[in-house]
Amino acid sequence: MKNPIFTGAAVAIITPMYEDGEINYDEFAKFIDYQIENGTDAVVIVGTTGEASTLEIDEHNACIKWCIDYVNHRVPVIAGTGSNCTKTAIELSQEACKNGADALLLVTPYYNKTSQRGLITHYTMIHDATDKPIILYNVPSRTGVNIKPETAYELSKLPRMNGIKEASGDLEQIAKIHELCGDELNIWSGNDDQIFDVMERGGKGVISVLSNICPQETHDMVQAYLDGDRDTSKAMMDKYLKLAKAMFIDVNPIPVKEAVTLAGFNAGPLRLPLIEMDDENKAYLKATMEEYGII
Repeated sequence: MKNPIFTGAAVAIITPMYEDGEINYDEFAKFIDYQIENGTDAVVIVGTTGEASTLEIDEHNACIKWCIDYVNHRVPVIAGTGSNCTKTAIELSQEACKNGADALLLVTPYYNKTSQRGLITHYTMIHDATDKPIILYNVPSRTGVNIKPETAYELSKLPRMNGIKEASGDLEQIAKIHELCGDELNIWSGNDDQIFDVMERGGKGVISVLSNICPQETHDMVQAYLDGDRDTSKAMMDKYLKLAKAMFIDVNPIPVKEAVTLAGFNAGPLRLPLIEMDDENKAYLKATMEEYGII
């Protein structure tokens, strides 16, 4: 049995930026404090929502180190260190380990893709070159490659392969992963609209975009299930489903960064090629947040 790095709701946190695109660490500190004070169970730094794909290597490493130092063990910090280049992923992961990350989040290789055997080799090499727990990140809609349940099972045999963030959207696949791996591979939902459904299939929580604007509510939704109160968890999922879907009316993290700004934080601009939403989507997002009493 592998104890999960966290249970509950981890925030896939945005990266606040100044107008010139530089990272706004002052606002980042305020936002992290807000998250921790409102129930967030872990912070996932420089993942997809944190615009990792447009951060330079030095920025990426500096952002992870700063976050680890600032959080200062209040909650686990999980560092996004995946790459489509195994060598780069190893280097990013080793630096994050050196800087004190509690775990690594490793997206599947994208664009060049690979076979299932290639995935096993890729992840095994990163595992063997590092000394912290690893969470696989399966998001085939972005990467073009899917971690099959049988592959997840093979990877679960590695001693520090702690879990998988499952964003395939395939609930049958998630159930199969749990059936094959049991407690040797913890499962977290990677889709906010499937939190309850993934928990029903053995999940330990969620790595959440929604938590950026609803940290306490997302935590409470998961905690209710973990405490055995399925009805409350399901009711909360139903209640927040519309808002969760609103975070994806455009490419992530475009909507959530706008939402964080609407909620009163200085999230700042996106880095190209991402651009802000059109007026119609902005109006819908604002109206939805008003409906939920967030603004």
